[in-house]
Formats: sequence, C-alpha cells, structure tokens
Amino acid sequence: MDGGFAYRAIDPWAGMFAGALADRHTVYTYERRGRGESGNTEPYAKEREIEDLAAIIAEAGGSAAVLGLSSGGVLCLDAAAAGLPITHLAVYEAPVIVDDSHAPRPDDYLAQAKQILAEGRSGDAVAYAMTTTFFMPEEDVAAMRAEPWFGAMEAVAHTVAYDGEIMDGLMSGKPLPEDRWNSSTVKTLVIYGGASEQWVHNGAKSLADVLPVSHGTECLDGQNHDVDANLLAETVAKFIAS
Repeated sequence: MDGGFAYRAIDPWAGMFAGALADRHTVYTYERRGRGESGNTEPYAKEREIEDLAAIIAEAGGSAAVLGLSSGGVLCLDAAAAGLPITHLAVYEAPVIVDDSHAPRPDDYLAQAKQILAEGRSGDAVAYAMTTTFFMPEEDVAAMRAEPWFGAMEAVAHTVAYDGEIMDGLMSGKPLPEDRWNSSTVKTLVIYGGASEQWVHNGAKSLADVLPVSHGTECLDGQNHDVDANLLAETVAKFIAS
C-alpha cells in the first residue's frame, strides 16, 4: 500500500516491485481511495480504506502478505489490528517521530491542511504537506511547483487530509501509543533505510517495540525513503518465506 501522493500516473514504483516478485508470487497493486483511477466517497474515513484493502485480499483468495510504505504502512498496521486476514506484514519507513531527533509535525497540521483545501488551494495544500510532513526545504518545494508533473500531485491534493488523519498523533515527538495496534496477531517486519535520517531509524525501532507480534527491524544499507524496488522485494520475499 502506497504512502502520500503515490499513484500510477506519477510513480511507477509499485509496478517495479510487483515485477520483481512476479516469478514467485502473485502480486496485487492498487491505487488508494481518491487517487488515479480509484473512486472516492466523502466524507473520508480511515475505515473505508481498510475495507478497500479487505476487498483486495478477498480478490487474492482470502488471505495475503501485505507491504505498506510510509503512511500506507501505518494504515496497514491499523488494518492488521482490525483483524484483516494478513499472513505477513512488512512496513517500510512509517514516518513516526518518537523523540527529539526531529522537530515534530505542527499540532494543528490537520486543521490547517483541511482549511487550505476548503479554500480550493490545491497547490498550496501539496506544498504545505511537503514542507511540514515530508520536511522538504521551502525553496525545493517552490521549484517543484514549476515542474510539469506537479499538476498530477495537485490532482490528489485532497488526500493530504487523508494521510494527515492516518498519521495524526504519530509525528508528535512523543512515544508511540501502546494500544493502537495491540489487537494485531500478524507477524510484522519493520524495515528502514540505512541512509535515512536518524529520526527514521529511531521511529522504526520504536514501532517494532510496540507491536505485539514483531519480527523486529531490518535496515537496508544505502537506502532512504525512495527505496530500490528490487532490493525491498527480495527483503519481503525472505520475510514471507521465514
């Protein structure tokens, strides 16, 4: 499951990941609610996204191993806690901030994002997310707005609030809640990139510590949030076979 903004028109990553596993597994990829060719129903509720994943798993035969990237990883953890028939869950760099190794997301982030969207300022909503949750420098985001592909990001600007809601309370610089996922019975591997910042490493280790059926963490040397699809596919395949 993809994280913020990702869908096929602007990000071929999911297809590359599926291709790397196609000789061993049947792989299902899909565009999350409100993105690309997928439909959308307002008002948004995280539970509808969990139902979407449940529908994919049903199509796959009733159970499946699942990979979640970034905020999509947190959504997959919520799905596991809700009892979806997931056999193995791999989470790559869920962007949790658990200490002072990085400044937290603003407390009013979700309210501000919704206000910007309500005013019809889709480009500003994308820029706000990029600077305050992706932590990109403002000058880099300003340059992005001149790129031809920025319009494809604006097309899914409404999902800024969706992922903002999923991550609410998890980027505060405080310890993770111990009860959010405690009903999960799914073996879960938390993966992160060795070249990512220290706050990402700390968050991954803290996440593995609070999960009830943790398979621990795995660090992929030289990788960051933009992880190599083939390398992650091999890591996930080994985990499924374990």
